[in-house]
Amino acid sequence: YDLSVSTYSPDGRVFQVEYAQKAVDNSGTAIGLRVKGGVVLAVEKIKHSRLLVPNSNKRIMTAGKHIGVASAGWMSDTRHLVKRTRDEAHNYHDIYKTNVPAKIIAERMGMYVQAYTLYSAVRPFGVSTILACIDEDGPQLYMIEPSGQYVGYRGCAAGKGKQAAKTEIEKLNLEELTVREAVKEAARIIYAAHDDAKDKLFELELSWICEESNNLHTHVPQDVLDEAIEHAEKALDDDDEMEDDEE
Repeated sequence: YDLSVSTYSPDGRVFQVEYAQKAVDNSGTAIGLRVKGGVVLAVEKIKHSRLLVPNSNKRIMTAGKHIGVASAGWMSDTRHLVKRTRDEAHNYHDIYKTNVPAKIIAERMGMYVQAYTLYSAVRPFGVSTILACIDEDGPQLYMIEPSGQYVGYRGCAAGKGKQAAKTEIEKLNLEELTVREAVKEAARIIYAAHDDAKDKLFELELSWICEESNNLHTHVPQDVLDEAIEHAEKALDDDDEMEDDEE
């Protein structure tokens, strides 16, 4: 039953979709935080070699002036879906002369991803994408899974550290956080979810879409990134000291 994505197992499962989700769960952690002033995206980009050029192969991309995409899973699939998101946003703007609302772009991309779970000639996308957007209703955050399911969130996580990240996100009062505070918290959560035993090298990517960025999706400025990393490392050291004291 796992040879074709168009075949159900007797207990109603589609194994190829589950395998695609496993590819996501083996990837670096990606999170999104929707706060009162905007949306923050953060990604733990695993570095498989010290020879990689810093800031290359970004896992957070811009799919439209007001749309950001963070991903966990296969990078090649991510690029394909980001291109499709750009095309959908551009086509909507051409027809309606306005930016595409977050719910519409999430719905269209969810339908596109789900179409790849219906035919035996294709395979599901091995990536979960987190869409950050600002529209007439304010900041919006959606996650699209390999099954094509899309859900709106205040905070979400994907990748190998998603359980640890979700636990930390649930502790936050997202409705009261500012975007600057959310950037620091996002960095702290990525560092807390990172597994030093398996992946020593990683690079933190952070982006936001808020009033400070003129409601455009951009990577955070370098000084803000450095401050967030310093905050995350300090929080991690404090946690280690507390554990040593308890022992």
